[in-house]
Amino acid sequence: MKQLLLAFVLILAGCQQKENEVPTQEADSSTNLDSIPTPQLTLEQANNLALLPLHCVDQEYPNKMGHVTAAPEDQKRPTVQHPVFYGCFDWHSAVHGHWSAVALLKQFPELDNASELLQKLTSNITAANVAVEIDYLNTENNQTFERTYGWAWLLKLQQELDTWNTSEGKQMAAALQPLTVLVAQRYVEYLPKLNYAIRVGEHSNTAFGMAFAWDYAVHAKNEALKQAIESKAMEFYSNDQNCPINWEPSGYDFLSPCLEEVDIMRRVLPASDFHEWLAQFLPGIENGKLDLELGEVSDRTDGKLVHIDGLNLSRAWVLYGLANQYHQYDNLIEIADEHITYTLPNLVADDYEGGHWLGSFAIYALQKAGKN
Repeated sequence: MKQLLLAFVLILAGCQQKENEVPTQEADSSTNLDSIPTPQLTLEQANNLALLPLHCVDQEYPNKMGHVTAAPEDQKRPTVQHPVFYGCFDWHSAVHGHWSAVALLKQFPELDNASELLQKLTSNITAANVAVEIDYLNTENNQTFERTYGWAWLLKLQQELDTWNTSEGKQMAAALQPLTVLVAQRYVEYLPKLNYAIRVGEHSNTAFGMAFAWDYAVHAKNEALKQAIESKAMEFYSNDQNCPINWEPSGYDFLSPCLEEVDIMRRVLPASDFHEWLAQFLPGIENGKLDLELGEVSDRTDGKLVHIDGLNLSRAWVLYGLANQYHQYDNLIEIADEHITYTLPNLVADDYEGGHWLGSFAIYALQKAGKN
């Protein structure tokens, strides 16, 4: 882990922030936001962030399996049970660990560890290994495995591979596709049966699960998936008003229940309808008023408490995404900048409890920031 700590020290330098310019956990969140530039993903940062999937996607232990055991023979070691996604502590983190590697290699093919990282990806994502993952998801007791957080990241990984125009990218995209088809079909079957939205700030949040899946549905021209998401988003959220964002964060959040709802509704609603809906959902946001308190972590060795670092990063990517789509919300970029700039230095003190997944959140947030 010393390499990972060094990586995030360098990330801090890459943000080009002097120590006295970065809000500390004791600082007043009313810091002059105009003084904080929007962070950008640079090659130096990419090299450092690449160390996370490099040391994670094939790290088998410690491992949280999270599956239902029906018989003694179901007790298998992670590499046997999940030959693609056995690393990074748990299945969904392994999925977005692979996504992180692909995203960085695509944007920065000159990465220092590009060859080693690519070798690990191509060794894991093979047709034979994917077939084992499919067999697992088809077992009687595990058909809802990783619903919908892991499903969402799996679709995001497929989208990233589909748009990687290299021989290796095309090979892995083809190998992963049968699993993606299964997951997309599971969404189509599941969403109509879900009578109530899940509004927590953790894995099962319905809005998050639908937002990433929507992006894949649009990319893949999967009309059945797109229709299932649009229908359920409108049913759950179209009449929502006055979201209590001042209640956030909850103790273990890594997603904002209010902002994740914004993230899916900006995708499914026409522009005029969305602006009207948003003004009712978060009054004042159209004027840049958003009652958000930066999340603070008391113990980064606690796998639950460190979720709050992820919350700051996911809030940032939602706000960047909103401003990228509709520039009348550009004044929210300063709030996003504050969240991501505050959180990246905190990751210096992180260990495997957060390091196995927070890198993916940082990469995705920095990607969104880079589109402004």
